[in-house]
Amino acid sequence: MALIKSISGIRGTIGGRPGESLTPPDIVKFSSAYGTWLKRRGRGDLKVVTGRDARISGEMVAALVNASLRSVGIDVVDAGLVTTPTVEIAVTGLGAGGGIILTASHNPAQWNALKLLNEAGEFLSDADGREVLAIAEREDFDYVSYDNLGQQKVDTDWTQRHIEAVLAMPLVDAEAIAGAGFIVAVDAVNSVGGLAMPALLKALGVKRVIELYCEPTGLFPHNPEPLPEHLSEISRVVKEEGAHLGFVVDPDVDRLAIVCEDGSMFGEEYTLVSVADYVLSHSKGPTVSNMSSTRALQDVTESHGCTYSSAPVGEVNVVAEMKQTGAVIGGEGNGGVIYPALHYGRDALAGAALFLTHLAHEKISCSDLRRRYPDYYIAKKRIDLAGDVDLAELGRMLAGEYPRATVDTRDGIKLDLPSGWVQIRKSNTEPILRVYAEERDRERAEKLAANVTAIVKNL
Repeated sequence: MALIKSISGIRGTIGGRPGESLTPPDIVKFSSAYGTWLKRRGRGDLKVVTGRDARISGEMVAALVNASLRSVGIDVVDAGLVTTPTVEIAVTGLGAGGGIILTASHNPAQWNALKLLNEAGEFLSDADGREVLAIAEREDFDYVSYDNLGQQKVDTDWTQRHIEAVLAMPLVDAEAIAGAGFIVAVDAVNSVGGLAMPALLKALGVKRVIELYCEPTGLFPHNPEPLPEHLSEISRVVKEEGAHLGFVVDPDVDRLAIVCEDGSMFGEEYTLVSVADYVLSHSKGPTVSNMSSTRALQDVTESHGCTYSSAPVGEVNVVAEMKQTGAVIGGEGNGGVIYPALHYGRDALAGAALFLTHLAHEKISCSDLRRRYPDYYIAKKRIDLAGDVDLAELGRMLAGEYPRATVDTRDGIKLDLPSGWVQIRKSNTEPILRVYAEERDRERAEKLAANVTAIVKNL
């Protein structure tokens, strides 16, 4: 069992003992803390939008969250089964004070989480998140009397409103998409993507949508993280059905992976690269990705005569850097596209619409489009943490091992090398240490990652 408390919310496995996993008392405590913080903050209406992915535990968790918010005098708008970006859009659309998304994203079915949003429909800042955690730790809640309880209503129209907002984006060309006659397969891992993605694609004029695991039962048919090793079935379906491409989303639909017409992976890192290429060809400006994302985005950005900057891992950090630099596109290399012309959140629906427009305009195959971009390979290792790691000592060891590297300690330790980079950082969502290394080919990346992993384990 696991319970992880962070500035962005609370995540854990369902069942077990309070304080050790995500149990009803934990859900009530953190929902009450968030509602109390929201009231004291005094911004926006005392109203919170809640929405959930299709996990089996979601209905139970939603009932506890909604009741806890009402108990501190917060009105609740329950959007039901919706994507993470849909809740983000609903918060601003309703002028709400905040939102709570009930999803553990790519984690397996036994997990669930409360992701906390502010009045801008964005994840809480570090300072705000710490305030909520402190209120929860002190159990410093402001429960109201019976005659001041918050009200609750259900509003399940936000998926359609989200789709309409995507269609209205100036850089989305539904006429070109319809004219291309695309056949698109979708793997929605039996979660809310099965409600949103096929509806979006049909609205865009896609000729045929092949739906794979699009029933929102919460029974994930494979590991829900959209990585190549989990996508063999949609790869087969794309080839057998003669589809032009396949889209794969995680359970809450903020990440987008793409499968080419030949069944090959476009590369989750390259979702953002390709969308940025299209956006920059029409709207010049800076780009941003996190420090663990491919260097290919920098290459493509500079090819358009624009500037690139990086941010520590975490959507809130990327968004902050995008606002600071005035970025026109940004995101994370896990397939997370943030297009600020729509909203400041990772959004697979926006990413899919922009990608299809790009492909329709170029009039080439998905695999040919991928070949336009510089090839990098990222090797990813994970080390389970039984205790703590002295990052200062590790930094000294790595600097000695790689004297030509430029060291960046904004997020763990990142060494920028002439031909690539390596980063060591603690996960925000799991008790592990991640080691990522990027080079121009697989062998060198794997070797770099293995060398650094060995140094970490020895320490």
